[in-house]
Amino acid sequence: MNPRRKQRLTVVALIGLLVASAIGLMLYALNDSIDLFYTPSEIIEGKNGLKPQVGQRLRIGGMVVPGTVSRDPDSLAVSFDLVDTGPAVTVTFTGILPDLFREGQGIVATGVLTDSRQINAQEVLAKHDEEYMPPELAEKMKGIKHVKPEDKSGYGSSDVSSYNKSTYESGVSGNKPSKADLTTSMSEGQ
Repeated sequence: MNPRRKQRLTVVALIGLLVASAIGLMLYALNDSIDLFYTPSEIIEGKNGLKPQVGQRLRIGGMVVPGTVSRDPDSLAVSFDLVDTGPAVTVTFTGILPDLFREGQGIVATGVLTDSRQINAQEVLAKHDEEYMPPELAEKMKGIKHVKPEDKSGYGSSDVSSYNKSTYESGVSGNKPSKADLTTSMSEGQ
């Protein structure tokens, strides 16, 4: 082999080795900050044949099982069960839960798997809309009954939707509703 070709091949191999080691080091560094998403069934039965290991950081999403929320009266500790289409998993959390947290509602929790069926959560997120659900969870939970929150605003849902629809239609047509129109619409809904 020509000495010049040998030198080029050595340089190319060295560059390839440096790029591969840099990618390997980046993946190793990011390994601790990656939170894989699981449903309760996937934690117990495994995801693609692999079960999460105890001590692994993960995100879990599911519906809060009605009647399972247990609060410690002396602290901010809360425990509840999450379910999708299969078995339930217990989540423990110490802190203030979001305002939208309710039994029968979907949540996503980030935490550490402490047992094969228990997660110690550091963060609990409640969905922001009664119809919203993370796409991964929505696909897994087809057919599960979703409990809608009670309307505590004083307006019936049909009154609010007709108010929003009339406001939207007047805004689309270019005619902005006057303050008197809005007041009339609101008083009709009460």
